Amino acid sequence: MVTAADPGKARASVWLAARPATRTRRRSEAPSGLDRDRITAASVRLLDAEGLARFSMRRLAAELGVTAMSLYWYVDTKHDLLELALDSAFGELEGPAGPPGEGWPGRLRSLARCYRVLLVEHPWVAPLTAAYPNIGPHARAFDTALQRLLDATGLTDAARTGAHLAVSQFLHGCGATVRRPPDGEFCLALDVLIAGIEVQAGPAAG
Repeated sequence: MVTAADPGKARASVWLAARPATRTRRRSEAPSGLDRDRITAASVRLLDAEGLARFSMRRLAAELGVTAMSLYWYVDTKHDLLELALDSAFGELEGPAGPPGEGWPGRLRSLARCYRVLLVEHPWVAPLTAAYPNIGPHARAFDTALQRLLDATGLTDAARTGAHLAVSQFLHGCGATVRRPPDGEFCLALDVLIAGIEVQAGPAAG
């Protein structure tokens, strides 16, 4: 069954699909006052207000005060909009911030907490990260930040790959559970994860 968060089969990502020439050939006919950024921002607001299950092109068009067909000048499907909204949310992440000179454990904690805040503020993000490839520019920037943090651990090869998988699964899993763990449980689980990476890294962790 295809759910509201399931992109279905044989669908190209909005980040990979080329825009049809017919959509860009006569821009003067496009609805005035609309663009992808405005549509994406409205999608995020609507998802925050009403949730993923109620999201539709018709509801979005009403939010923008246009016809549903107007939206198809800028996207091909509802799934395109969900991908755009998802990457827009990733753009809110601040990255591995921390005091100058702070080691990778502190910066990883900061990154993880920022991600948790994102999931709390946008509950629809978690199911969409499982449904879509997460290859938009902001999602890739977040992954690059994580990769750089793991570079600082000194782990190499399989150990580094395993650490990246463990951290990614931990972050995504925090939003996928029915009951999100309280902050105390989240921080404890994060500490256990970081301690495991430190053991694997050994002397290189310092």
